Amino acid sequence: MRIIVKCFAGCKDAVGAASVEVDLPAGTTVGEAFAELVDSYPGLASYDRSVMLAVNREYADRQSVLADGDELACIPPVSGGAESHPRR
Repeated sequence: MRIIVKCFAGCKDAVGAASVEVDLPAGTTVGEAFAELVDSYPGLASYDRSVMLAVNREYADRQSVLADGDELACIPPVSGGAESHPRR
């Protein structure tokens, strides 16, 4: 089966693209798919414990089974940015 993987923030940097298509065996779980991604893109390994994964725009646990044509999103944790006004 083929899925589309959407990558955000640091995951996008680790993969080098905002999205990639991945071929996986039928019955692959979200966790197994992420492990395959780490094999292909070792920079993703640092996000293994913190990344949120979503299937078709809904958060999913790693035991969820993927289907052909699904969209898997890899969403790393993010923190705040700079203040918009300097302190006085």
